[in-house]
Amino acid sequence: MKYLGKKAVVTGGTHGMGRAVVDRLIDGGAEVLLTGRTTEKAEGVKAHAVASDAADLGDIIKLEREVRARLGEIDLLFINVGYATLYEFPDVTQDDYDRTFDVNTKGAFFTAQQLAPLIKEGGSIVFTTSIAQTGGAKGMSVYSGAKAAVRSFGRSFAAELAPRNVRVNVVSPGFIDTPSMGVTGVPQDVLDAFKQVGDETTPLKRHGRPGEVADAVLFLAFDATFTTGADLPVDGGLGQGLAS
Repeated sequence: MKYLGKKAVVTGGTHGMGRAVVDRLIDGGAEVLLTGRTTEKAEGVKAHAVASDAADLGDIIKLEREVRARLGEIDLLFINVGYATLYEFPDVTQDDYDRTFDVNTKGAFFTAQQLAPLIKEGGSIVFTTSIAQTGGAKGMSVYSGAKAAVRSFGRSFAAELAPRNVRVNVVSPGFIDTPSMGVTGVPQDVLDAFKQVGDETTPLKRHGRPGEVADAVLFLAFDATFTTGADLPVDGGLGQGLAS
């Protein structure tokens, strides 16, 4: 079993891309602690499930205690929690802006800060960002800015943790086939149109699968042992300047 003896923390691990990573790790023999705002979707999963709000610093501090008590040292921290809406910038409210940055940026920063001391020498942090960080898209200005900050964290943390031989990388998905498509509060007709845009604009003419993102995350986490500070797109060529 490829991950036998490994210990991992996956935030946002109850569904979608995070759940795909959790499933791969468990199938490979790893011991996993996952988080979600609630843990209902984690019932039956052979992992430690902890309810934790990534935007709440108190919850992040409690998470560190849970990880220390249940796992001790860990081999992988996959920071995957995200929040996005599709408001064009004249319609963005302060509450929406704050929630987007609290979850995607503040949550990512302090989760890494609190849990990094528990990562073994030779271990790894992987962040989920988005190809939205590098391009411009209507309705995604706040989300794009928040994820661009996380990309920057990945570089800085890689430099700071290199003396401990802890690698830090990011994975940048494009359109991935999950029920919510990673956005909140969107009517079904708008979501359907969003999905259609993804298929039409992605050079490979389809959405990615959560398992394809999981493959990239686990490659960075365990196989890419001389790679740190990198950004691995999983986007079907969408952010790579390919002619579609």
